[in-house]
Amino acid sequence: MAIEHRSGLFPYLLSRVSEDTKKPAPLVLFLHGARDRGTDINVLLKWGLPRFVDESSPLPYFFVAPQLSEGQTWVDRESDVIALLDNLITSQPIDPSRVILSGFSLGTAGAWHIAASHRDRFAGLVAVSGRVPTTLETSQLAALKDIPIQIFQGAKDEKLSIEDTEQIVDTLRGLGGTVDFTVIPEGDHFIADEVYRDSKLQQWLVSQSRRQASVVASN
Repeated sequence: MAIEHRSGLFPYLLSRVSEDTKKPAPLVLFLHGARDRGTDINVLLKWGLPRFVDESSPLPYFFVAPQLSEGQTWVDRESDVIALLDNLITSQPIDPSRVILSGFSLGTAGAWHIAASHRDRFAGLVAVSGRVPTTLETSQLAALKDIPIQIFQGAKDEKLSIEDTEQIVDTLRGLGGTVDFTVIPEGDHFIADEVYRDSKLQQWLVSQSRRQASVVASN
């Protein structure tokens, strides 16, 4: 699949849906991990969701992956991430009610923070090998109760505690949130290839809508 290299607030990768698609399509916004920061955006294509998109035939969603400079975090660039999202929704046939935010490791910490701060912007959150920032309070987690969440973690991940993640899952569910927690039994920290190529997750990415979430929440 053709992935464009673009620049603006940051360099970013962009792939489009098939030109035959007439209706506005979903968008998956991906935030990479710490080791992929820098000045060579091609490193994003070596694995995980960017690699899956690059190696796939045209997918039913737009895909965008910005790149941080060394030393930066996604929390630092929160306003720029939202500005990039706004720009894409304005310039591309994207359905703003079907935007999925996903992150790996450092990107997951950023995704939790950005989703909690802009809960009306996202139809779903996919968190891979990353912890919830300790700066997020319960009141901010409550902002996520209407956003369906998929969490993936390797059972052999030495950087993260399964128990800590389970506690967050229990907290979110206690607040009324919809959370699926998947543990990869033989997985370590670097499970992104396995997670993102899963057909069930790929279907989930295009089946979420903020309108559906609001209907479910009102029942």
